Amino acid sequence: MEVFGFDLFSYDWAGLLPFILIGFAAQMIDGALGMAFGVITNTLLVGVMGVPPAMASQRVHVVECFTTATSGISHLLNGNIDKKLFFRLLIPGVIGGVTGAYLLSSIDAATIKPFVLLYLAGIGIYLLVRGIVYPPTKREAKHVAPLGLVGGFLDAAGGGGWGPVVTSNLLIQGAEPRKVVGTVNSVEFFLTIAISATFIFHLGIADLAGATAGLLIGGVIAAPFGALAAKHFSPKLMLVLVGFVLTATSLYGVWTALT
Repeated sequence: MEVFGFDLFSYDWAGLLPFILIGFAAQMIDGALGMAFGVITNTLLVGVMGVPPAMASQRVHVVECFTTATSGISHLLNGNIDKKLFFRLLIPGVIGGVTGAYLLSSIDAATIKPFVLLYLAGIGIYLLVRGIVYPPTKREAKHVAPLGLVGGFLDAAGGGGWGPVVTSNLLIQGAEPRKVVGTVNSVEFFLTIAISATFIFHLGIADLAGATAGLLIGGVIAAPFGALAAKHFSPKLMLVLVGFVLTATSLYGVWTALT
């Protein structure tokens, strides 16, 4: 029985299991904290599984079109989405993403990537300290549209960054953590579709076989659990966890970029 170009019965499911586990773990973190699916999957695929960087990036982009859709629906069902914030982020984010995809297609984004990662690491440390020392105070975020524009632009230019940039900055402004995570995850679906539409068209559905299918299966299974975790985490705990994940992944990115 063939589906998407491969035989379900003769396929090596044991070889697919590591990719399923990677997709599951990355989406659990992303769904709960609003960031890091792309960073984690790329890091593990390239550094641990030995997948070529270009191929790893292609697979992650395809998978994110499906995982962000599942995650967005899960956050909606768990009441984690701020509708007002959603629409304030959506249009600027898509505009920034499409603009970045067109303008930076011929520019090496690796040059500025270490500086962006250092900035994010600093934000992560700030959130970590704030979560440990200060009780979070909820406030309505004021600077949303410019943030969506920049976040979308950086995501397209550097192959990732929407979650770390937008989630962290909204938290700094004092927005409710679980609403931030749910809303940012939901907007990311439309952003991913806008940026990746042409790439998916050329790549074809057949590439869902193999490692991409593993990431997709694991990510889709984990999405509802990540959204549920975001609903029940306390604001203080979420600030600490987001700060830790953002700092760790950003500093690792700086180290790999420089070495």
